[in-house]
Amino acid sequence: MTEKIVLASTSPFRRQLLENAGISVEAVAPEVDERVVEAPLENAGVSPEDVALILAEAKAVDVSERHPHALVIGCDQTLSLGDRVFHKPKDMEGARRHLLDLSGKTHQLNSAIVLARAGQPIWRHLSQGSLTMRKLDPGFIGRHLSQVGEKALSSVGAYQVEGPGIQLFTKIEGDYFTIIGLPLLPLLEKLREEGAIDG
Repeated sequence: MTEKIVLASTSPFRRQLLENAGISVEAVAPEVDERVVEAPLENAGVSPEDVALILAEAKAVDVSERHPHALVIGCDQTLSLGDRVFHKPKDMEGARRHLLDLSGKTHQLNSAIVLARAGQPIWRHLSQGSLTMRKLDPGFIGRHLSQVGEKALSSVGAYQVEGPGIQLFTKIEGDYFTIIGLPLLPLLEKLREEGAIDG
């Protein structure tokens, strides 16, 4: 019998990605305050890539300690523009500022996955995507945000490339699943290797 797989996330989107791939998962909310974990990292100059890995590990380990007989998947994604790390906007004004700051520039999405078993991390993976946003007119940004509404607050960049957010870009480099926050192909390979899914 294959091992139970738990997703340390409340993201219905990540759960749907796994279920679409034929993987049965239980979703459990991690009890991790991301801002509390991140604050000392930013002051210490930790890279956006490592921030994503540290947060993914914190979530995986937290849930794994409460579900020691399952294989737990923790994920996190950071958005970086140079040395600046973006967080999910708190409100629509924050979303507007995000899009103004990203307009006409190329930013990175850093998508991390950590697997944990019995409270211990057993595998870490980071994939990156590079996205070039076209120069956006402030009026267009306002119209775009009123079209997408509160969904803009659910992602670090205030956009969803799987929806109307694709219109914001001139170029996207990287694996689709990495861009949307769960590098699925390396994860599936590791789950097969661990005997958690049929291989």
